Formats: sequence, structure tokens, C-alpha cells
Amino acid sequence: MKRQLYFLFTLFLILFWSSCRKDFDFVPSKRNLEFSKDTVYLDTVFTNIGSSTYTLKVYNRSNDDISIASVKLGLGESSAYRLSVDGMPGKVFENVELLAEDSLYVFVETTIDINNFSNPDGTYLYTDQIEFGTGSDLQKVELVTLVKDAVFIYPNRDNTTKVIETLTLNIGGTSLETELQGRELMAEELTFTNEKPYVIYGFAAVPEGETLNIEAGARIHFHENSGIIVSNNASLQVNGSLSADQDLMENEVIFEGDRLEPTFSDVPGQWGTIWLVDGSVDNSINYATIKNALVGILCDGNPDAVNDKLTIANSQIYNSGSFGILGRNTSIRAENVVLNNAGQSSFAGTLGGKYNVTHSTIANYWNNGFRQFPALLLNNFVLDEENTAIIADLDEANFNNCIIYGNDNPEILLDEIEDEAVDFNFKFTNCLIRFEDNNNNFTGPNYNLSDTNHYEGTIFNADPHFKDPGPNQLIIGEESAGINQGNTTFSDQVPYDILNVDRTNTPDLGAYQHIIFPEED
Repeated sequence: MKRQLYFLFTLFLILFWSSCRKDFDFVPSKRNLEFSKDTVYLDTVFTNIGSSTYTLKVYNRSNDDISIASVKLGLGESSAYRLSVDGMPGKVFENVELLAEDSLYVFVETTIDINNFSNPDGTYLYTDQIEFGTGSDLQKVELVTLVKDAVFIYPNRDNTTKVIETLTLNIGGTSLETELQGRELMAEELTFTNEKPYVIYGFAAVPEGETLNIEAGARIHFHENSGIIVSNNASLQVNGSLSADQDLMENEVIFEGDRLEPTFSDVPGQWGTIWLVDGSVDNSINYATIKNALVGILCDGNPDAVNDKLTIANSQIYNSGSFGILGRNTSIRAENVVLNNAGQSSFAGTLGGKYNVTHSTIANYWNNGFRQFPALLLNNFVLDEENTAIIADLDEANFNNCIIYGNDNPEILLDEIEDEAVDFNFKFTNCLIRFEDNNNNFTGPNYNLSDTNHYEGTIFNADPHFKDPGPNQLIIGEESAGINQGNTTFSDQVPYDILNVDRTNTPDLGAYQHIIFPEED
């Protein structure tokens, strides 16, 4: 009997509690919604490339459970925007319920074809609204997206088999079939202008014997696993120039990923590399910014070329997932080059070769995890599949009036396999280098810092006084140890810094002459 009375009493409580709940007594919303933002800016997208997903939060601050009669896009089903309301995709939603003092998420995406609109200047501002409620209870949140036109370069696709074209490369005179998706550039594509951005899917290959010319102010964007390959007897000529506005960089050539949202502006490893294969010739890069690649520049072979395999000047390479510049038994001349933030080394000269670097800043303030190598790596070998070392001459590696620094220590590694038949020639002249070996881990003649055959006029472990190395602001300030420490022989060879400031009389180390940093408020 007691058990029956207990169950009856429990049932009564449940029924009474349920009758008192207002969870199912939803009242219409009366312009009482609040929003996390009144306008959702979906940043800039390229035509026909999907945006990131953006979030709008909708709040019911009242004590009533409410029902929103309608949540929809102002342009309805014809809108280029897509919504997801509490996990349900669509463009029109009816009777959306929202509990008292609760909130819901609205996710917004878009893909827009700029050819559907008038775009005389290559851009179009696309707008719509999310409408909450109807009639006098209507509330709105604006949606805004800037759409850019572009020149798209992508590999061919077989419509029947769905197989995407892959590249056959000529490397050092040998034909090699690869699994790299991409195609050779056509004759009419061998000049990249500054009229529209370029968006590359897969690898765009410069055909044998041809030259890809990139004009000042051009913008080249790469999709994931994409890049440029310069084939046998082919050349890359990047012809940027100094910009009057260092924020707009209107005359520099910029290589970066195809995600234009600010959250992607400094994300490493978004695309592949610029690969100068063994056999490519006379490659030149001037006033370029290469950012967010896996390897900024991969330069292979031709260490004894009459002209250096790569000449790079007045350029910056940032946020590389692995290496900023990776040379493999090659020849590189670099002047006024700034490197920073690489997952391994900012500059690596491997398997020997020839490297002459003057008035450059080789820094590495990588903060996305552990890195195995210092800012500067030099070695004379590579390990094959059987872990056997293949060695080659390091004919010369000269670093003149440079800064080599970072957030690790030491920031140079001279990794030599000694062999009487192989040269390992290097010299640092009037450089500022971070190198402390408190535990005596680095021994042998390569690390005899008092040997003027290898280290002449070089400063160790003094503060370069960078403006802010994290976000790649590597100009030096008035407290820098590199002020007026340059050798004039080399400053006469590179008389202007990367910003076109005369350095001949009082040369500072690195790519920049120092400035006085403005005082912080």
C-alpha cells in the first residue's frame, strides 16, 4: 500500500510540475532579439571560391520562451549566402524557438560568381540581410562580402574518368612523370600582369626553354598543394619594384594563399612552393613577398652555373611551414633579403653548393611548435633511402653584413661530413649572430669563433633590437648592436637598403638601416 501511495504521489508531482512549466508556451518575438553583431562581414573572397564560415549569435534576454516567426535571407532562395540555424541548413526557416535567457547560433557562408554582376574594376560588393520576424516585428542583420575577379590557372580534368592532369617534368634533362596535379603554362600565360590577381590550382609549370615574367604589383594566390615549377632551361623573372606605401605594397609582387580572410593572413603552410628545378636557369626575384608557403623557394642544382641559379633581392619570405629558402647543391645570390618564421630553417644551404648573402636578415621567431634546425643551416650532404650520405662540395657560403638571429640558440648550424676530397668553405664577415654554446655541444674548427678565416668582424649574442619579430617587423631600432657595424666593401656593393635608404657611409647590419621607433602611448 505504501509503495502504491509513493508512486501516486510521484506521478502527481510530475504532472503538477509539467503543468507549471512554460517551456511549451512560446510567445511571438516582439523585436526583442539581440545580436552579437549588427553586420556580418564575410571579408574578401575570389569569385566562385567558397568563403569561411562566419558566426552570428542571437540572444533572447527576456524571461519568456519565444518563437521567431521567420528567419530568412532577404533575397530568399536566390541569395548567394547560405545559412545554418541551430544545425539546420537552408535559406528560409519558420517558427524558430528560443528559450528564455538563451541563445542560438546562425552560421553564414557564401560562394559568389562575379560574372553575374557588373564589375568594371574587377570587384563587386555583394550584400544581403538576415531577417528575423515579420511585419512590425522585423529585425535585420546585414551581410557584406567583397568579391574579386581573378585569372584562374588549373589543371585539366577528364569529365569521364574525373582524373586530374598531372605533370611530367624535365629535371636536368631527364623526363620524370610525377603525381603532382598541374599543367604547363600556355604561351599566352607566360606574363602575369597586375590587372587581376592570379589564382593557381595545382602546380603551374614554366615549359622548357620559356620564361615566366611577373610584372610589378602582380598578386599570385595559390590553393592548397599548389605552386610554381620552373623547368629545365626555363626561367622565372619576378620584376617587382619599391612601393611608396609600405602598407599597400602596391609595386611588390606578392605570393600567398588563396584564403583572403584576415585569420589566414599569417598561417604557415597554406600552399606548396616555388620550385626552381635542376636545370632551370637565370632565375631572378626582385621586390617580392613570399608568405605562408610550405617552402618559400626550393632551389635545386646548377651550383657551377655561369650566372647564379637564383638571384633574389629586396624581398621578404615569411611564415614558411618548413623552410624559407631551401637550396640543394645550388647557387644563390641574395641581397637585402628578409627571412623569418619557418618551421625548420629560414635559410638552408644543403648538399653543398654556392651561396653569397649580403646585407640580409635571416631570423627565425617560429612560435607554432618545436623546430629542429636553427635560422641558418649549412651542410654538405644528403641521406639517401638507405641512410647513406651523399656528399658534395660547399664551394662557398659567404654571409656579409648580415643579422642571423631568432628565439632559439644557437641560430647557425654548420653540419659537415668531413672528407678530404670535399670542400666546406664558409665565412661570416661583419655579421651579428646568435650563438651561445654553454654546454660545449659544438666543437671542431667550424665553431672556432676566433678564427678570422671563418668569422671576421662578427658580433655574437648582442641585441639586434628588432621592432617586433613575431609579426615579421624586422627593421632595427636605435638600440641595435648592428648600427654602423657593416663592412663598407659590401655596403658599396649594395648601397641602398630594402627601403631604398642610402647605407654607404654608415652601413648597419641586415637588410634595414635603423630607425627611431615611435614611443608607445
